[in-house]
Amino acid sequence: MNGAVRGGATHRWLAAYPDDVNWRAPIPARSLPDLWDEAARRFADKPCIDFLDKRYTYAEVGRLIDRAAKGLQKLGVGPGTKVGLFLPNTPYFVILYFATLKAGATVVNYNPLYAEREILHQIEDSETDIMVTLDLRVLLGKLDPLLAKSRLKTVIVCPMAAILPFPKNLLFPIARRKDVASVPSDGRHIRFADLIANDGRVEWQAIDPAGTIALLQYTGGTTGVPKGAMLTHANVTANAEQLRLWAPGVTPGQERILGVLPLFHVFAMTVVMTHGVLNGCEMVLLPRFELDKLLGVIQRKRPTVFVGVPTLYGAINTHPEAAHTDLRSLRYCLSGGAPLPVEVKHAFERLTGCTLVEGYGLSESSPVATCNPFKGANKPGSIGLPLPGTTVEIVSLDGDDRVMGVGERGEITIRGPQVMQGYWKRPEETERVLRGGRLHTGDVGTMDEDGYVFVVDRLKELILAGGYNVYPRNVEEAIYMHPAIAECAVIGVPDSYRGQTVKAFLVLRQGMSLDAESLKAFLADKLSPIEMPRQVEVRASLPKTAIGKILKKTLLAEEEERRKSA
Repeated sequence: MNGAVRGGATHRWLAAYPDDVNWRAPIPARSLPDLWDEAARRFADKPCIDFLDKRYTYAEVGRLIDRAAKGLQKLGVGPGTKVGLFLPNTPYFVILYFATLKAGATVVNYNPLYAEREILHQIEDSETDIMVTLDLRVLLGKLDPLLAKSRLKTVIVCPMAAILPFPKNLLFPIARRKDVASVPSDGRHIRFADLIANDGRVEWQAIDPAGTIALLQYTGGTTGVPKGAMLTHANVTANAEQLRLWAPGVTPGQERILGVLPLFHVFAMTVVMTHGVLNGCEMVLLPRFELDKLLGVIQRKRPTVFVGVPTLYGAINTHPEAAHTDLRSLRYCLSGGAPLPVEVKHAFERLTGCTLVEGYGLSESSPVATCNPFKGANKPGSIGLPLPGTTVEIVSLDGDDRVMGVGERGEITIRGPQVMQGYWKRPEETERVLRGGRLHTGDVGTMDEDGYVFVVDRLKELILAGGYNVYPRNVEEAIYMHPAIAECAVIGVPDSYRGQTVKAFLVLRQGMSLDAESLKAFLADKLSPIEMPRQVEVRASLPKTAIGKILKKTLLAEEEERRKSA
């Protein structure tokens, strides 16, 4: 199969493909309600959600979805309506996500940590009319003022106490009285209990899986300006199916997947929730990341599938109790969202006995495009092979989109059934990113002779030092080799002589120390002089997104403010 050609692209990865995975396997175009209904029938009596020890079967969740969908339709929700989910990981997220889609509407995922300005922008840009949240002051308190200053018309309020097990459900309103918000009876706030007070007979909606937008997933994309990636039903279900094909050893109805990454992020939404539902997994949902509790949950709940980001795996590796915690139930572990340092991967594998594979994708690709095999070669530093039905090409950075040869640097591009339809209300951005029938990722990479893809860096993160390209990931990989390093991030800062120079931000392992000169001595045989960090800053922590991805743009902004005030 090596050298198979389609559309002028050489699919060199086919010869190296895992024996039990078929790159050409058919991937049906399905709607998300159809995917859910099939799982609810097939796994009716199987556990679907475990939330803080309260468990729900697929049949129980299915009934709540139908009643919530009928309630939404009674509110006038249907095709064209945008329903925002302003929720942490709870059963309500799963229920209202599928209920919104079953009602024929479009989901808009919101980050509950957003500031009012960011929420307001997304409401207006996406045309969100209805928002779903919890009856907690920290959440409802952000939304209530926006009813008067935005197009937002209705807030559906879900009670936290109702999803807790006995006796926590009785104690929560008392013990956490200050945290529970009072819900006005003004017609603009709808209680979840009132929403689902119906017979659950949903008015069927015709959905064209390939043409109907299931959700607007907001992302900075390749330019950093927040915009909604339009993902169809077929985009999201295709990516879940691609993941199922990629891990044929996952046993339907028998696996337990740990959901600590937020479901409002596309990575967890697809890999934990949609892929989990497709396989009839029990989703063990955690409302927030607390490392001590996470280790306890792994030991007690015995999950078999775990999805995380590099900083999460690194935090587990360096936790003082990790070596004394039984983590051996884990069989399938996937890292995404940011480059996975080789040392972090190897340390986690030694700790758990589980193969940790790195995947790669974007919100615009629903999100997974490539992944290292669970069985087969995991090449150090690689983001793996294209998923079934996915074509990855490295194209010239000169703007002519010429496909590069083996080992040559260029922009990573993607074609496949998981690639978005475009950006909501941004035709020029859509044309730029999807030109030539490819999704242009903005990432610089190479492909080797076996079809494995390697990310060199993001185009906008390249450091131009004295006319030379410095790739931050290469510098970070070298720094991670030092035993004192827990986390690091490398950026370019202005330099009067070179134009830019390299600055490294470090977080050290507990009880360890490291100064700039010692680090440079360690890196002397690992980096060229132009790559050597000229500035080193040790911090207690690094700024991160909700899923734990290090925010380099925040570090860059801090450096800019520092220069202005100097």
